[in-house]
Amino acid sequence: MGNKAITERDKDFAQWYTDVVRAAKLCDYSSVKGCMVIEPNGYAIWEKMQEILDKKFKELGHVNVAMPVFIPENLLKKEGELVQGFAPEVAWVTQGGSKDLEERLAFRPTSETLFCDYYKDHISSYRDLPKLYNQWCNVVRWEKETRPFLRSREFWWQEGHTIHATEEEAKKETDQMMEVYRWFHHEILAIPSVTGVKTEKEKFAGAEYTLTNEALMYNGVALQSGTSHYFGQKFAKAYDVKFLNKDNKQEYVYQTSWGTTTRMIGGLIMVHSDDYGLVLPPRIAPKQVVIIPIGDDEKVDKLCNEYKDKLSRAGIDCYIDNTDKSPGFKFAEAEVNGIPVRIEVGARDLAENKITVARRDTREKLTTEADTDIVTYVKVLLDTIQRDMYDRAKERRDKLTFEAHNLEDMERILNTQPGFIHAMWCGDEACENRIKEIKGCKSRCIVEDGERIDDKCVCCGKEAKHHVIWGIQY
Repeated sequence: MGNKAITERDKDFAQWYTDVVRAAKLCDYSSVKGCMVIEPNGYAIWEKMQEILDKKFKELGHVNVAMPVFIPENLLKKEGELVQGFAPEVAWVTQGGSKDLEERLAFRPTSETLFCDYYKDHISSYRDLPKLYNQWCNVVRWEKETRPFLRSREFWWQEGHTIHATEEEAKKETDQMMEVYRWFHHEILAIPSVTGVKTEKEKFAGAEYTLTNEALMYNGVALQSGTSHYFGQKFAKAYDVKFLNKDNKQEYVYQTSWGTTTRMIGGLIMVHSDDYGLVLPPRIAPKQVVIIPIGDDEKVDKLCNEYKDKLSRAGIDCYIDNTDKSPGFKFAEAEVNGIPVRIEVGARDLAENKITVARRDTREKLTTEADTDIVTYVKVLLDTIQRDMYDRAKERRDKLTFEAHNLEDMERILNTQPGFIHAMWCGDEACENRIKEIKGCKSRCIVEDGERIDDKCVCCGKEAKHHVIWGIQY
């Protein structure tokens, strides 16, 4: 029996997801169709994501900048593949005040064009390279079907844009940033993911190749969770971004971009949460511990404050719930909001030198001595919860990972229980399109150096070239 405001996950996953978002007050619908209001609880998670990723980016030498939100039409059109790829999703500004604009302005769907336009005027020599830039911003893509965090017409993200003097440096950057996203999902979000190369059909418009980080949700649907693109010199040639190399010759720069978005919040919900509300891994939880005093008692209040001071000094995000609500309401509120650890301090337990500690992930209640080393106890418990959440998510992902050797296998799996499907592919886009006819199944990524599980293409039966992971996507 879960939270009455939340539909059972195994009965109606889509409604369950929406119910958790609303019950945990992560975001709300707005009067702007297809756009969401990210509420304080949701934005606190995004801030935590920003904090951790921003620190990692800076450790690797990146700096933050801010580009304009508008892109002149002529600038957007200079790289043909990009504009063609994003054309259906671009929102245009045609009027400023009461006057028609001389040239339409696109509300940025992505910022490669703006960075290129900037770079061409700010580098002249190899000594000016590399440029390792990132920006935290919002973008607009006019999605037809929207869903909170997963797809909205306006969303928040970070987009890294770098230029380099050599192909080797740029490719190393592309690999490095994909590894950052993989690390972030595995170590911070407790979400096991797979990484690989996108097929030509699924790569980013204008890229020479795209690396992707793919996660599997509880219901077996895939979520693209971070991409890293190698552009080579495509954009540099379109936007005339040149530099004087070490041989004193003019050369075009080598370029990358990489990004991940607020859809990671949706991923957290769909991998970890339950019928009682949000469940957050401790390393991404804005508040890791809630201390709940039970009853009006001086000794209880004193111990609660001692715990808070000790935990805060140890770098553990915690708070005391001193609101004028019943203990039961406080427990339920902490539970629906996904606070990883709840410490309950009551006069009756304290008389026996006991306190109760509840784990949000398993809803298990533990009893320990009130005079225990609370910092050590909580640190061990938080690490245990983080590890257990990852292990459970990996067990679920592995359970929903299948092999297919022909189209009949693909159809049977997708009609029974979707998941990650490993299958061989000949490399022909016609086969990729044929597979997509089965419930919209798409290639998630090519497994680099992946073992051959068959010699024949899952679709046409011809000689296979690539080991590919397939799946239905959000």
